[in-house]
Amino acid sequence: MSPPIATPRARALGFGLKRVRQERGLGVRELARLTDLPPQNISTWESGKRVPKIEEVATILGALVVEPGERARLLELARNATEPNWLEQHAPPKLATFIQYEQTAAAMAEWAPALMPGLLQTPAYIKALFAMTALSQRDIDNRLMIRLARREVLTAREPLQYRAVLGESVLRQGIGGSRVMAEQLRHLLTMTQARNISVRIVPDGIGYHPGLYGPFVIFDFGDLPPIVHLEHYRGSGYVYDQNHLADYRAALESLCTLALGETDSHRLIQGMIAKLEG
Repeated sequence: MSPPIATPRARALGFGLKRVRQERGLGVRELARLTDLPPQNISTWESGKRVPKIEEVATILGALVVEPGERARLLELARNATEPNWLEQHAPPKLATFIQYEQTAAAMAEWAPALMPGLLQTPAYIKALFAMTALSQRDIDNRLMIRLARREVLTAREPLQYRAVLGESVLRQGIGGSRVMAEQLRHLLTMTQARNISVRIVPDGIGYHPGLYGPFVIFDFGDLPPIVHLEHYRGSGYVYDQNHLADYRAALESLCTLALGETDSHRLIQGMIAKLEG
């Protein structure tokens, strides 16, 4: 069985419980003695890997004498920590967790060496990707709707601050043929006009760089520690360790040093469009 994944809402509840415990100067075992709850359960709840029952949260908050406003907030988090929204209900389980992170992050930085990132894909590009799989047409239609709905985080009232660093190969893959790729690249240029979106291209043939090991996403949150998402052909994973996360952030900054500036990146994209339409 794979290890449990700390979803954003579960993490928010867990960090809230941990914060009020630490503000009272109590260790996990001291709180366990006060509440008669197993210390290993409290540790797991505080990490966000498991969600306590509402009555267990109430017991902890009562023992810590939490003020009414914070008590109401944490109890509300406990009620909704496992309640999926529309996107989560219709997405495959592993994707549902990623969508939660996407929807609750304040900022997202992504290194994509070969394929256009999901938030920037057009419907035709998405269909071309799924056409190469064994998915049924019903599953393809469902995933298309999910992927298009995900893009709303970029245009919301408080939009996601999104930084995409793409390998030049992304522009040259020919997914779906020349017409589909030209449309996709025009859409990419349109998206770069938004203040909350940055797209830069790392040229091919520049030698070794950390991005050669594969794609990754860094999620930053307003009041929670950041997380790295790693995606592979048949699976994905999350990095929570802050030392490892610092390495991925350093890798991203290294890629940004190698990347073309935004203006030159846009010119490269326009040149590719001209070739595809020529």
